Amino acid sequence: MKVRAGDVDLYFDVEGVSLEADGASLKQRPTIVLLHGGPGADHNYFKPIFSRMTDVAQVVYLDQRGHGRSDRSDRMTLDTWADDVRHFCEALHIEKPVVLGNSFGAEVAMAYATRHPDHPGKLVLDGGGARVDFDAMGAVFERLGGPRAREVAEKFWSSPFDPNSDYFSVCLPLYSQRQDEKAFVDAMTRTTWNTDLIGLYLDELAHQIDFRPDLHTIACPTLILAGADDPVAPLESAREIADRIDPALVHLEVFEGCGHGVFREDPDRAFAVLREFVCD
Repeated sequence: MKVRAGDVDLYFDVEGVSLEADGASLKQRPTIVLLHGGPGADHNYFKPIFSRMTDVAQVVYLDQRGHGRSDRSDRMTLDTWADDVRHFCEALHIEKPVVLGNSFGAEVAMAYATRHPDHPGKLVLDGGGARVDFDAMGAVFERLGGPRAREVAEKFWSSPFDPNSDYFSVCLPLYSQRQDEKAFVDAMTRTTWNTDLIGLYLDELAHQIDFRPDLHTIACPTLILAGADDPVAPLESAREIADRIDPALVHLEVFEGCGHGVFREDPDRAFAVLREFVCD
């Protein structure tokens, strides 16, 4: 399905009901809007694992502008992606969404929540950083994969995008220590890729991102999910976010032995934490 959101048509899919039959009445369930990582990927890797949440919430899978089955656009900035979230929810009359961003999607979620603090009902950040901390990333890559991994990572993140980089064979396997390899390969294979966005992110956006001055404006309950062995969004990056949000609103949940995307690596615990947060 597609819906007009601002100046683009965005593809989305929905699983679960918004109104649950409860005897003689209807009970409103929360709606979770999922923001995928990348950039350049699409929503599909959230499937089928996020079906776990459909007994308590409606789950909305969104291909962000320029990604997957959504419209391509010349306006590819974090501010634009953030505004798209609001426009998308308004087009579908989703009020007070639970917006969950993974990886790059967590950066979009932070941009959305700081630009539109009155809009989200709750915020979930999984594997995201307030900035791209190249030194911290290099240190974790080296801890997990030795000096070679750090060397390859530093070259990849500081040079123009090279689709033939050793990063994909040396560093990408270090993203996760515990995930289902077949499920990961299947998800990557069925992804509709826009590799131009990878280049845009590496060459421009990653060097501009810094939400630290604005995180104090986040006004909704916020759950941060962090893998202790995440080389892309190191644990200290998650703590940097938590330290800048109102302590009464934020909760940081650390997953030992997990890397980038804890719902893939420790799904039982991750979804138990998410379920409690969403239903509270």
